[in-house]
Amino acid sequence: MTGYLDAMRSTLAEIIGERDRVVALALPDNLSPAVAPVVSDAVEQLIAFQGRRYARLYLDRIGRFAHRRDVGDALLIEIAQLLAMRMAYEDPIRIAQLALAEAAIGPDGVATNRVDRKCRFRIDELVSALPIVVADPMLDVIGALGWQRLPVKMRFNATGWLGIRRLRIESWLRRWRMLSIRYAKERIWVERWLHMIDRCLAKRPEAVWTIVQSATMIRGYGDPYLYGMANWTLIIDSLVKPVFAGALTLPDLSAAIAEARTAALPDRRQTALKSAIAAIRTRASAGTVPASAMP
Repeated sequence: MTGYLDAMRSTLAEIIGERDRVVALALPDNLSPAVAPVVSDAVEQLIAFQGRRYARLYLDRIGRFAHRRDVGDALLIEIAQLLAMRMAYEDPIRIAQLALAEAAIGPDGVATNRVDRKCRFRIDELVSALPIVVADPMLDVIGALGWQRLPVKMRFNATGWLGIRRLRIESWLRRWRMLSIRYAKERIWVERWLHMIDRCLAKRPEAVWTIVQSATMIRGYGDPYLYGMANWTLIIDSLVKPVFAGALTLPDLSAAIAEARTAALPDRRQTALKSAIAAIRTRASAGTVPASAMP
């Protein structure tokens, strides 16, 4: 029983942020004057998003590339900015945080700026922002009913007392974010993206900028976010991983990814993207290049 109570106290301390206040944050050593401000800004952004422990995770991730000789300042800045963008993903909690920040609530509780934003989420996306213990059974029910893609409109309104109060409640829910299904999925995706960058530096360094910038495929929320995630995964699994493993030969990996991205449409079946990838792989097997790549 004592061990159980200790575990409960530890979890509660994590949720209410008691431990967060004592987390030390230090930038990786020897960051250049060009990189350090970018990383510092990202740290402040992620503290606002989730707290100091989350910002330290960002610093740990940046530290993997900060001292590599094959990563120059420009590339490190790109990684730092895109990593911060993906770690501060747009769930309903984040949008509420941004709405409050934009509204600039004064001491009198009145918004300095008018904010009234309407967003369209999927119901499974909203449920995935809840703690796993709550979300899992709800997703089972939603799946059984076939409601996964049911659209849900939410309003983030800071034009009155009630709207501001609601935004504050929604923002407070960030303390539960790290227990959610969405957080677990985002963490896996970020680690995979960073792993692809590392593999690219080792196997195909000339294509590393393309791999880094592939993170821009995944943005926003709702269907665009889900389509972007699915398309990114298909390109990585069908082109990038086989090249790194030596199972597919693509002399110009960056061009192949760019060609695939032009076909990465908001299509649940990914018809155009699958056709483009099949064509790229067929040409690779035949040892030919697309006409657009010929001099």
